[in-house]
Amino acid sequence: MTPPAFVHLPELQGRLIPAHACGLRLTDEVLAEWDAQARSQGLPIDWRLPDGDVERSRRQVLAGVSERRDDLWVFAYGSLMWNPGLEFAEVRRAHLPGFARRFALSTTIGRGTPDCPGLVLTLQGDAAQSCDGLVFRIPACAVEEESRLLWRREMITGAYSPALLPLQTPQGVVNQALVLTANTAHPHYRGDLSMQATAATIASACGRIGSNREYLDQLVAQFGVLGIEDHYVHALAEMVQTAC
Repeated sequence: MTPPAFVHLPELQGRLIPAHACGLRLTDEVLAEWDAQARSQGLPIDWRLPDGDVERSRRQVLAGVSERRDDLWVFAYGSLMWNPGLEFAEVRRAHLPGFARRFALSTTIGRGTPDCPGLVLTLQGDAAQSCDGLVFRIPACAVEEESRLLWRREMITGAYSPALLPLQTPQGVVNQALVLTANTAHPHYRGDLSMQATAATIASACGRIGSNREYLDQLVAQFGVLGIEDHYVHALAEMVQTAC
């Protein structure tokens, strides 16, 4: 029997890492481990944002959601598509117009190192583009805890600009979903990279949670399950295969 959370996408059963096995739910203990690794790699003490800054950002963006005690919808377009790290009540396919998925965010600890930075996905604003992914619904009773851990994971260096935006889903419009768009002013933003440079980076970088190529491979595999076509990602996958 299909669990209620997967009623719209039964093909995702067994293809999402459960929250308890995520490894990216940044509890105090896990965050301390990340800090220790950052020190061992020679990263500065301020490699991540202070906890207070991360929490202020979360409360500011989600103020209306918290006041109304609404469920929270979270758009997934990168690693959240196979490793959401969330306790959720529902998942749907989702379509976001006006943004393009791009490997344009440098990382020195997750999928790379200070000596060999990797690249992860972000969303660039582009009126002519759109992005297909998933959207997860966190029930109101769990929003406080789940959003706190999600913010630690995604906003650890402040490299995204969180926004509440409408999404299209086969079951109807989601009026407000949390979408992590590119912070183009952040020093880790690499929107200037060519496809060739992007592919070369992905082919070689590796960090604490795995290789950059593994990240790309997992994304392509999830696209296959969901029937998502993304010409940019598939072109990169071919280039990385050639590079290796």
